[in-house]
Amino acid sequence: MTSHRIVRTSSATVLAAATALSACTVGPNYVRPSAPTPTHFKEGPSAENGWAPAQPMDGIDKGAWWSIFKDPVLDGLERRVVINNQTVKQAEANYRAARDLTAVARASFFPTATLTGQATQSYSGSRSSSSALTTTTPSGQAYVGNGAVTNTYTPTVGLSWAPDLWGKIRRQVESDVASAQSDAATLANATLSAQAELATDYVNLRIMDEEKRLYDKEVTAYQRTLTITQNQYKSGTVAAVNVISAQSSLLTAQAQDKNVEVARQQYEHAIAMLVGVAPAELTITPVPLTKVIPVAPTDVPATLLQRRPDIAAAERTMKADNALVGVQVAAYYPSITLSGSYGFSASNLSQLFNAANSFWSYGASASETLLDFGARQNSIRQAKAIYDAAVASYRQTVLTAFQGVEDELVALRVYQSEEKILDEAAAQAERAVELYINEYKAGTVDYTTVVTAEATALSADLQVITLLQERQTASIALIEDLGGGWTDADLPKR
Repeated sequence: MTSHRIVRTSSATVLAAATALSACTVGPNYVRPSAPTPTHFKEGPSAENGWAPAQPMDGIDKGAWWSIFKDPVLDGLERRVVINNQTVKQAEANYRAARDLTAVARASFFPTATLTGQATQSYSGSRSSSSALTTTTPSGQAYVGNGAVTNTYTPTVGLSWAPDLWGKIRRQVESDVASAQSDAATLANATLSAQAELATDYVNLRIMDEEKRLYDKEVTAYQRTLTITQNQYKSGTVAAVNVISAQSSLLTAQAQDKNVEVARQQYEHAIAMLVGVAPAELTITPVPLTKVIPVAPTDVPATLLQRRPDIAAAERTMKADNALVGVQVAAYYPSITLSGSYGFSASNLSQLFNAANSFWSYGASASETLLDFGARQNSIRQAKAIYDAAVASYRQTVLTAFQGVEDELVALRVYQSEEKILDEAAAQAERAVELYINEYKAGTVDYTTVVTAEATALSADLQVITLLQERQTASIALIEDLGGGWTDADLPKR
């Protein structure tokens, strides 16, 4: 029977040392850096700055913040975003990939087991003898000479484990978990952005419907004026140029009426893309415009750091980069690998797994870099620089978030103060048109006065609609800037 060498080392001592050092984790522990956070919103609703929310909300439905508009069509469209929007699906796939990468990193905590099998055939002896015999191997190959053919079968199970003495694997797992959480926050942010974009496009589409109604009304008014002018021309009280001017005004209004349809269809196409269908597959029937102006509660500025998914993503990226500094620091310490194997070796398959044919070995190896000409030091510096960049990105994200909230708050405050003024201006313009029409019929004013009054009335009505559009889109933007009801407590824990 072939003898096998048994390798003996002080592995028990190494294992004990590995266990004792397993709690050691090199590199900086993560502490969230400070971020510029004001004590209050400058433009927040209050008596001091002269405005309050038109429809203050006690809270936003966490799962469907758009429901505050009380529009069933919008509600149905928004619920399709999470299911079909391709940008959201891409972000979701990125999160799943990051989560699985974390599982890969955790696997490094455990030993690696391998199973190998080997079969060899060898011949030994002299072929020069005249009395050589012919030997045939099991495979049918013939050898001539005084020798022997030997078959050897060797299955082996091996184990290898590199204990995480300095916390390199733990830091890598810490980084991967934080990266997965960052991707989860990015997914939430992509979903919120798509939902807010759809809500904005929907409001704009309904505004186009309202403008179409105004232009239809204006076309009717110009048609009425043309009829009056034609009758007066037939009676000889006005010149032909008045008829021509009335016809020109009517045609211009009809062209404007048609032009609104272009923007309306483009908004519908944009909504189709956001819900993940081709434009030909989505038709939104015109309905009266809802005039709800929701204003989300702003709370205190500090809560914004927990309610914005983009801030959470930036903060988790910081933690991931901080952990990678520890991964690089661990390169300064020696690496130790414990290994062992157990197997059988025999020349006959029927006797392969006899105890007499078994063998085993175990041992340990250690390695340490003595000279790398600054590679490890510069790798640590690089990791720290990447972390510093993540800190700057986090703080800039926070500042941008506060800017967005303040922008929408001031817009809502100013737009609210405009509402009564524009409503009154539109009402007065409508009265002026009726008065001038009556005077035109009586022959006391010329046609130019009527046309000017009608144009002024249309402009005033359009300003009212535009203001409503701006207030609703500012409300949507504010809800988005406040996180849409999301909080960092929604992040996965592992």
